[in-house]
Amino acid sequence: MVTLSACFEGKVQGVGFRATVLSLAKGYEVRGWVKNLPDGGVELFASGEDSEVEDFLQSIRESHLAGHIDRETILPAPREPELRGFRIVA
Repeated sequence: MVTLSACFEGKVQGVGFRATVLSLAKGYEVRGWVKNLPDGGVELFASGEDSEVEDFLQSIRESHLAGHIDRETILPAPREPELRGFRIVA
């Protein structure tokens, strides 16, 4: 089981980034959320089996969003045991 925080920088707001990530998440056994950051970036929090989380991240990298991402930073994060599903947070 892995839990991580991924921050995406570039032109990632106003391009349907969060909605696309939410749609992609439905194809994987991951729990978490995605949200816009005040600095113009987008943060993703994901938890699940290592392969599911990595495949989910790879699907983001291979989607049409790739052209909007200038930088991706991934860090380990503490688990949130009560977390259910995947959602967009404001």
